[in-house]
Amino acid sequence: MAQYVFWRLVQAAVAIFGVMTIVFVIMRLAGDPTLLLVPEGASREHIESLRHELGFDRPIATQYASYLADVLRLDFGQSVVQRVPAVSILESRLPYTLALAAGALALALLVGIPAGIAMAVWRGRFIERVLATVVISGQSMPTFLSGILLILVFGVLLGWLPTSGSGSVASLILPSVALGALSMATFARMSRIAVIDELSKDYVRAAFARGLSPGAVVARHVLRNAAVPVVTIAALEIGNLLAGAVIVETVFAWPGIGQLAIQSIQSRDFVVVQVVVLFVSVVYVAMSLLADFAYALLDPRIRLHGA
Repeated sequence: MAQYVFWRLVQAAVAIFGVMTIVFVIMRLAGDPTLLLVPEGASREHIESLRHELGFDRPIATQYASYLADVLRLDFGQSVVQRVPAVSILESRLPYTLALAAGALALALLVGIPAGIAMAVWRGRFIERVLATVVISGQSMPTFLSGILLILVFGVLLGWLPTSGSGSVASLILPSVALGALSMATFARMSRIAVIDELSKDYVRAAFARGLSPGAVVARHVLRNAAVPVVTIAALEIGNLLAGAVIVETVFAWPGIGQLAIQSIQSRDFVVVQVVVLFVSVVYVAMSLLADFAYALLDPRIRLHGA
């Protein structure tokens, strides 16, 4: 177990390091942000002075080494545009993204898992066909398109809900639905597959032979064993929701880290982009690790050996 944990932590560190490196290189290839920061008609001396002040006149390798050293000291630098610590900008936007991700995850869990169980238990019946249609729609529709349709129907035509901003709890509903639709479909599919697989096993037939009702068999025996693959999806979906928030927050003008990332990319604010991507990658990797370690708690038959 200790060896497994060690190697999983090593793999996580390598993954995060790779993400940091890729983002660093891509942002440098996007161009020098100095020209966006100086006033129009600035002299060449002024431009070069600002470039030197920001450190963009140094070789890329030197900038990269300095960046890694700062990260190891938990110094994530200052925003190139706003000239304030990048972490403070992230912290100001993070509560909005967490609220959005929590709403989307709650929707996905509360709708997706019961729908998947229902499709498995009532396989081949009318209810499965209806739920399957909903699941396929949620899975096949792009997030930006579902967001626009939700705005048109519930915001413009019916006028029930706000279409943008974060002024109230009601403004959280539409972006949560748009963001959680794909996760809901994923939970439904995985729950259906897992429950169907468990229903075909001998211990379920033995439970039916003892006279237990279908509801009792599913509640007492099937759900615990079927929860193992669903836990993996649940942990990974948290990372997916944070990443998917970029599109949803842009469509609904939601002031979270997704919108912050887009704004920072447009202004070539390297430091803020690097902080946002680093945070999302750390959360994604951490959720993956937690899912792996949760296996043993949910199913004692699982043993973790090696990497």
